[in-house]
Amino acid sequence: MISCHEKKTEDAPWILDRFDDIKILRYEVPGFAELPLREKELIYYLAEAAKCGRDIMFDQNFKYNLPVRRTLEVIYENYDGDRTTPEWKALEKYLKKVWFANGIHHHYSNDKFVPEFPKEYFLAVAESIPVEKFGDELNALRAVVCEAIFNPELYKTQLNQAEGQDLVATSANNYYEGVTQAEAEDFYRAMADPADPEPVSYGLNSKLVKDEDGTIRERVWKVGGMYSPAIEKIVYWLEKAQGVAQEPQKATIAALIDYYKTGNLHDFDRYNILWVRDTVSNVDFVNGFIEDYGDPLGRKASWESLVNFMDKEACRRTEVISENAQWFEDHSPVDSAYRKKVVKGVSAKVITAAMLGGDCYPATPIGINLPNADWIRKEHGSKSVTIDNITYAYAQAAHGDGFLEEFMLRPEDRERIDKYGKLADDLHTDLHECLGHGSGQLAPGVKGGELKNYTSTLEEARADLFGLYYLGDPKMVELGLIPSLDVAYAEYARYIMNGMMTQLARIEPGKNVEEAHMRNRKLIAEWCYEQGKPDNVIEWVEQDGKTYVVVNDYTKLRELLGRMLREVQRIKSEGDFEAGKALVEKYAVTVDPKLHAEVLTRYKALDIEPYSGFVNPQYELVEKNGKVVDVKVSYPNDYVKQMLEYSRDYSFLPNLN
Repeated sequence: MISCHEKKTEDAPWILDRFDDIKILRYEVPGFAELPLREKELIYYLAEAAKCGRDIMFDQNFKYNLPVRRTLEVIYENYDGDRTTPEWKALEKYLKKVWFANGIHHHYSNDKFVPEFPKEYFLAVAESIPVEKFGDELNALRAVVCEAIFNPELYKTQLNQAEGQDLVATSANNYYEGVTQAEAEDFYRAMADPADPEPVSYGLNSKLVKDEDGTIRERVWKVGGMYSPAIEKIVYWLEKAQGVAQEPQKATIAALIDYYKTGNLHDFDRYNILWVRDTVSNVDFVNGFIEDYGDPLGRKASWESLVNFMDKEACRRTEVISENAQWFEDHSPVDSAYRKKVVKGVSAKVITAAMLGGDCYPATPIGINLPNADWIRKEHGSKSVTIDNITYAYAQAAHGDGFLEEFMLRPEDRERIDKYGKLADDLHTDLHECLGHGSGQLAPGVKGGELKNYTSTLEEARADLFGLYYLGDPKMVELGLIPSLDVAYAEYARYIMNGMMTQLARIEPGKNVEEAHMRNRKLIAEWCYEQGKPDNVIEWVEQDGKTYVVVNDYTKLRELLGRMLREVQRIKSEGDFEAGKALVEKYAVTVDPKLHAEVLTRYKALDIEPYSGFVNPQYELVEKNGKVVDVKVSYPNDYVKQMLEYSRDYSFLPNLN
């Protein structure tokens, strides 16, 4: 068998590179050439801003990621020795993984990468390169870089969620320094006003540190603060974008620039309100410190960006969902006390991604629902997107890979997925993002942070359950969104199989499930399996020495999904930490080693990778007599070249921040 980093891609034109457990894909931007010049130019400037925060993401993930990446890049670009040895190939693969994960920890498992080349080889290669290529600071940091890469006892996990441990002290991310979990929780508890109906997201855009004198303070990410050199560049391109934007988007961009300059979270809320109200701009974007999944306390947000424009033809389905948002909320199986009486400002659209950045690159979500603040959702609404050109690229890359034939037992299930799989996936994402995250309300006095380290898993479960439950509702047929409930059954079969079994291919032997989305899927599937045992709703089947999971009763499965949605919404609405903890720890974490070993063996035989990411398109301004007359798009096909170019052209932060 060809080793992972040498796998051939000639027969799969959507796949540009393959290494370890990763494949790199291309995505196209259909419709870009037909956009008005102003919108093309706007995309160009927003795309430049999206690339300028790359170093921030690396540094947020781990304090020494930038010196590690830069040391490896100097070696890669300057080593003139034998590049055919197994040691060099292993070093090259390690660098590709660091680029992909925005650091030295796996982007899903959070575990530190284990180098497949010896420390002695690394040092010998580094020492063969003239010292001036590294510069004084990188040379001085070589011992730190070696410890980070090769010492298995240091920086083991980027994000620790293990029950009973100090989650801050044992996580290697760069959101806290010198403080314990208890100190961090006390710090932010003291800042919060329990009576504030519009609470800001304290801690979202800062690093919490303890000084030598014991003072605990925030280092805010803003112009003039932490990450200032990169943020200044982001602001530069946002100001360019503001110059070609039209109202109301011009005001929205201005508010984001204000926030970057002040670091004031009230300014961030003002920006979010303007952004969510803008439902008319064809070109849209996400840019900022947004998602808090990488923080064990669910406070600090990673930097990310996504530039996009509407796929107007595909937007019909999301328009129908948005128009009926109140119906879905009113008919939800959750307690009426936790339903929104009036659903405000729900908008959803299908988009074409034009540029990915930060925590959205190279691996990217297929759907987004923002803003995250519950009070803004309640009072002003939310915007949701499903990224059609990304899901299309995934589908093209997976076509004919043998996965369904290997893991799905029943031909009728495979036939449904073959016929309806992309529609089912897209609609589940639409419902998850548009209605799931935006549904429900908190009980009086509950602020939203009570679930602590279980918040992300339970929130994703809540949105997934909402989407799954309604995908199987006859209302979907009535609205013309699906031809029959076979679309729901295709998604149910695949979702349960993935949650209980096939997603284990993403986990190393002996490890538990750590990533929030994976925990969410396992939680739902395992809970439904156990609750459905009396009626044999879901069944394990042994056939020809292989294990399969099958759904025997789709109607009863939907009833279980509704029951679980009711309970998960109650947990969130009431801030019931103990109940949330019990659910996650019982169903979402522990892996059956025998089943895990079987999945890994069968998956390996297929010679496919469980993770995918993307190379971005490239945009070029066409100017005539000093005036922009067009913007051209092209599609690079070299992952290594793009990563090196980004490190050369969009690297603005010092090695240590």
